[in-house]
Parts: sequence; C-alpha cells; structure tokens
Amino acid sequence: MSNNIIGKGTLIKGNVETTSNIRLEGKLVGDLKTKAKLALGENALVEGNIYAQNAEIAGTVSGHVEVFDLLILKASAKIKGDIQTSKLIIESGAHFNGSCKMIGEIKQSTTAQLNGIDEPAKQKATA
Repeated sequence: MSNNIIGKGTLIKGNVETTSNIRLEGKLVGDLKTKAKLALGENALVEGNIYAQNAEIAGTVSGHVEVFDLLILKASAKIKGDIQTSKLIIESGAHFNGSCKMIGEIKQSTTAQLNGIDEPAKQKATA
C-alpha cells in the first residue's frame, strides 16, 4: 500500500479519493475519501467532508466527518461539523462543534461513500 502526502503550503480545490493512507499538511477545499488512514496535520485545513477507515485529526475541519473505525481528535483539532464513527478518542484541548453519532458498525453511509473509490486492479495468478 502506498502513502500519499499533501505538504504544507499546498492548496487543492476539488475532491481527493484514494485507497491508500494519506497525510494532509496543506489545505483542501473539497471532500476527502480514503479506504485507509487519514492523518491531518496541526496546520492542515479541510473545507469539505471527510470519509475514512481511520483518522487522526490535529488540524481544522469544516464539514462532516465519517470514520468507519477509529477517529482520534488530537489536542489541536478543531471540528466544525457532525461526526459519525464507531470509536472516538478526544484529547483534552480539542474543539468540536456539532453532533456526534456513534454506531458499533457503520455500514450504510460510510461504506457507500468509500465504495465509490476504485480498488487497484488485482493481478490473478495462473497455476
């Protein structure tokens, strides 16, 4: 599995979709979807929705956050929007303004969002 890094000082306008881990240190104006882990740096900003398998957020998000498994809000995190996740850790100092819905298994909306991401082509072995 590859890792994607969007560096500090980078601005992306549009949606980002990946099947791999992604680290965002810059600014994204649009939705971010990953079937793996999202790491949002302390100075990162997302103006849009986030859909991820797992996420660790230290920056600012203005939008809906749906995480299939574990969401960690670091002390520097600022969330302005609703959260839906299975497991949630909020460190002291994190700011969260919105509603939170915790479900044992998120299947409908998050899975539907993540299933829109194409898997890399798998090679078939021949015997």
